[in-house]
Amino acid sequence: MALTEEQEIKVPGLLSRFVRLQSGVKAHYSTSGEAGPAVVLLHGGIPGSSGSAGFRYMAPFLGAHGFRVYCPDFPGFGLTEDPGRFYAYGQGGQVDYLQDFVNAVALDTFCLGGNSMGCQTSVNYVVAHPERVERFAVIAGMIGDLVTRDEMRAVDNRAKQGPLPGSGGTYDGTETMMRAMIESMVVDPSGVTDELVSMRTAAANRNRDYYDLNMGRVLRPTDPNELIRLTTEGRLDKATIPGIAMFGDKDVLYAVEAAHLQEDALPNVQFFYPENTGHQGQTDRPELHHQVFLEFFRDGKVSWETAQAAGISTRRPPNPDLVGIPTDAPFTN
Repeated sequence: MALTEEQEIKVPGLLSRFVRLQSGVKAHYSTSGEAGPAVVLLHGGIPGSSGSAGFRYMAPFLGAHGFRVYCPDFPGFGLTEDPGRFYAYGQGGQVDYLQDFVNAVALDTFCLGGNSMGCQTSVNYVVAHPERVERFAVIAGMIGDLVTRDEMRAVDNRAKQGPLPGSGGTYDGTETMMRAMIESMVVDPSGVTDELVSMRTAAANRNRDYYDLNMGRVLRPTDPNELIRLTTEGRLDKATIPGIAMFGDKDVLYAVEAAHLQEDALPNVQFFYPENTGHQGQTDRPELHHQVFLEFFRDGKVSWETAQAAGISTRRPPNPDLVGIPTDAPFTN
C-alpha cells in the first residue's frame, strides 16, 4: 500500500485534516466519525510519532461507534507546521497547543486519551483545564510530579539490556533504526508494516530539528515557572474527573512496579494491567483497548467482563464509579 501525497498511511475511516490555530501554527490532525461526543487522542513521543501512527486502529473504531475522534499531531511530529517554534517550550507548550487546537475545532468538552507522552500531556491538560474534560483514559506514561521519572526507573528490577533503539538522541534517520524503535514498543511486531516505517521515518526526518530542540524540555522540564504550572501534586490526586489508566505487563520503558507507584498516588483513578502488552497497548492489543475505551467513554464505566480481560488491578478494590461490579463479587460481600 502506497502512502498518500502527504506521506500518510491510507487508513479506511481515518481522514487527514489541517486547521490554522490562533497562534498562526498550521496544525495537522486525523479524524474519524461524523457525529456524536468528541474524543481527543494524543500520540506518544518517540521520533516519527503522530496521531495517525499512534491511533490508526482506535480512532476509526471509535468513529464507527458513535464518536467524533480527533488525533492531533503535536509540533515536532507528523505534519504540524510550527516554523517559528511558537510551542517549543516543553510540556507547557504542548498543553497550550492542545488548548489552541480544541478551541480551533470548536470542542467545548470532550473525552481525552493518550499514550506515553500523550499520557503525560493528558494529565497536564486535565489539571490545567478540568472544565473541558469529561473523562480521561491514559496508556503507559508519566503523571507529572506525583511520581517522578527517576522514581519510576528506580523500581525497575529487570535485567538491563542497554538503551532502547533510538533512545538518548541516537536515532540515525534510517528506516532500519525506525523499525527497531517501533518494534521495541510492542510485543506483537506484525503491525509494524513497511508503510508505517516509511511514514514515521519521513515524519521523523522532516521534524528532526524541532524534535531535538524540544524533547529534552518535554522529558525533563527545568524552568521553575513552568514547573509550578505543570505540577500535578495536590491536584491530579484530588481531581474527581473520571479517569482510568492502562499499563502493559511487558512495557519496555516502565516496569509494572513503576505503574504501581502511580496507582498508589491516584486513589480516584482505576488501573488496569493487560497481559502480553507492551508500551503501545493500543496497537499491541487493539481489540482489548478499543473495548475499554469505548465502554468508558460511552457508558462512564468499564463492564466487569471487559475489566477482567483488561487485567483490572487487584491491589485495591475496584472503583464502583468506574467499573460495573457484579453483586456477587468477593469484595462486595
